[in-house]
Amino acid sequence: MTDASSDAANDKRLILAAIFLVAITIPISFTGPAVAIPAIGRALGGGVTALSWVVNAFMLAIGSTMMLGGALADQFGRKKMFKLGLTAFTAASLAIGFSPNVLTLDLLRGLQGGGGAIAISAGFAALAQEYEGPARTRALGLIGSGFGIGIAFGPLIAGALIGSLGWRALFFASAAVGGAVLAVGAPRLRESRDPGATGIDRLGAASFTGALVALTFGIIEGPERGWSDPLVIVLLGLAALLLAAFIVIENNQKRPMLDLSLFRYPRFVGVQALPIAVAYSFVVPLILLPVRFIRVEGLDEFQTGLMLLPISAPVAIVPFIAGHIARWIPSGILAGIGLVFSGLGIVWLSMIAPGATPLAFAPPLLLIGVGAGFPWGLMDDLAISVVPTERAGMATGIFGTMRVAGETIAIALIGAALAGFVGGALGPSAPTADAGALALVVAGGAFDEAARLAPALPRAAFSEAYGAAFHTTLLICATITFAAAIVAFAALRKRHYALDDEPCLREAEA
Repeated sequence: MTDASSDAANDKRLILAAIFLVAITIPISFTGPAVAIPAIGRALGGGVTALSWVVNAFMLAIGSTMMLGGALADQFGRKKMFKLGLTAFTAASLAIGFSPNVLTLDLLRGLQGGGGAIAISAGFAALAQEYEGPARTRALGLIGSGFGIGIAFGPLIAGALIGSLGWRALFFASAAVGGAVLAVGAPRLRESRDPGATGIDRLGAASFTGALVALTFGIIEGPERGWSDPLVIVLLGLAALLLAAFIVIENNQKRPMLDLSLFRYPRFVGVQALPIAVAYSFVVPLILLPVRFIRVEGLDEFQTGLMLLPISAPVAIVPFIAGHIARWIPSGILAGIGLVFSGLGIVWLSMIAPGATPLAFAPPLLLIGVGAGFPWGLMDDLAISVVPTERAGMATGIFGTMRVAGETIAIALIGAALAGFVGGALGPSAPTADAGALALVVAGGAFDEAARLAPALPRAAFSEAYGAAFHTTLLICATITFAAAIVAFAALRKRHYALDDEPCLREAEA
């Protein structure tokens, strides 16, 4: 091997390592702050709604920027956009560590999520230019493993950092990783772009982002303000109008950001049920449980990270097992079986009342994690395999956006549902003037604050209302998960997806 080829090989390894680190850091930036919310609340104050945006702002920014990030990378260059996105992510992470209040932190979390989405979209595209054939498959598989590792160990890493150095250390650590990648890995990327790119779908990006923001904001504000509040009605109505505008805009674009014609393929629509199920059976518990473990069960952040390992760790292992089993059993069937396991785990988890021993949580969480690991490792391949090969890139972009946007909406909806069920469980005993605020506070596990809002109610009433609401909310998650499993069994049971199997595909190709 010549010196030049040796240097090129070393550069490729450094590039792969850099993007692998980003792939680990992005999911940690999602799951870690969920563990940090109680500590952030103690340090900076802020109500339950404001603190919920610590997670929602990040998810909202990623969900609304993912497709745009890919388009920007194709138009202006993958290396350039990777560096720009990672710089924004790094700067925001550093600034969050110095946040003086929750509002500033929430706004910076939006910037952090948007930068992360652009970096990971451009990084994937850039990596595809560095490797070819089986080497590319291995490289992208390693990046997928990075996401799994970030999800699996993010809560534990966050708990350790928060417990020893405080919540700000979590964001300083993300900034340090971003800075290292910018210094070592990013300069070695080769610049590349799509020669056929003709511009950015600005109207499509603006209408999609606006619809997602308005919908999420409306759902979050609904429980506290009331669903008949003028602001809530305006937000939900605006979301509907912007979504309709987005559909019209995309149908009239020559190069749309989101090609809606893919939704004419029944099996592609069927694939969308998988990330929806994973959002309600896996992502939602990852957000709800840290608050319960810390505020309701009285655990610290590190103990909470350990408690979440049974649900998160399987995602770093099971997808590989599922990939091997898929040689003999159709991926759709495997994904459906996994969802059944997750649904059963959710039902089991819903039965655990506040005050239970920590060991009571481990079996259902393990069942949920193992079950979610099957569709987790099969979804992306299924999203590509159910459409013609030439539509694979667009299918991946749509699927990624639907996945993250669906998770954002799921977190907001389940948070609103939990607060609504708490209000119903408290019933007429809750003070009428502060009923919405009290329900939100109890749903957030802040029983001391609830006692200040309703001093006539005993603490046991808050715990009982929280337990009943948690049970009902998780049963809804389980129902959605089982419904998605039925869709997977019905729509994705075949191993191969020939064009001749789909009437709409034949029409589209004609």
